[in-house]
Amino acid sequence: MIEHVLALGGYEHDRSMSGINGGHMLTTGFAHGAVLANAEKVITAIKAGAIKHIFLVGGCDGAHPGRNYYTEFVRRTPMDTLVLTLACGKYRFNDLNLGEIDGLPRILDMGQCNDVYSAIKVALALADAFGCIVNELPLTLILSWYKQKTVCILLTLLSLGIKNMYLGPTFHAFLLETVAKVLVDTYGLQPITAPEQDMDAILNRR
Repeated sequence: MIEHVLALGGYEHDRSMSGINGGHMLTTGFAHGAVLANAEKVITAIKAGAIKHIFLVGGCDGAHPGRNYYTEFVRRTPMDTLVLTLACGKYRFNDLNLGEIDGLPRILDMGQCNDVYSAIKVALALADAFGCIVNELPLTLILSWYKQKTVCILLTLLSLGIKNMYLGPTFHAFLLETVAKVLVDTYGLQPITAPEQDMDAILNRR
C-alpha cells in the first residue's frame, strides 16, 4: 500500500495544512516509552513545583457541538500543567501551542484509542515513584466518548479503581439513572459542565 501511495505521488507543490485551530505544528509519538524515558525529569519538575497538575484529555471525537469543550479546556490549562492526550479527540486541540516545561512539551500524545494502556502505564509509574496510588496523584482524566469501545476503556479504568474522572459530552446511554448514581457515589464519575467551572473544581480540589 505504501508503495502504491508513493507511486501516486503527492501534491505538485508543497501545501501547508492547518489544524482545527489554525495551528501548523504538532508533536506526536510519545506513548509510555518516550514519557517514561523522561520520568526523572517529570518527577523532578513535579517535586520542584514546576508541574503542579497533569490532565489526561482524550477519547473519541464526534460531531456533537459540545465537543468544543475539550479544546477550550486544554486552552485554559495553566502553564504549570501537562496535558496527556490520546485517541482522535486530540485533533480538537493538538495544534495549540501550549509551550514547554523544562524542555518537555506541555502536550504529550499517548497515541490512539487502544493506546490508553500507555496512559495507564505512565500513571502507574508515577504512582510508584511517589509511593502512592494513582488517585493520590495530581492527575485528572477528562474523557470524551463516541464509540462503543470507549465504554470498554471506561470500564477498564473503573476496574482499576480510577476515581474522579470527568466524562462527556454526555453520560453513556447505558448509564441508567440508578447505575450512574452508583458510579458517581462510588467513583466520583461526573459529567463535564463548562471548561472554566470544571477547571476551577479540579484545581481547587488538589
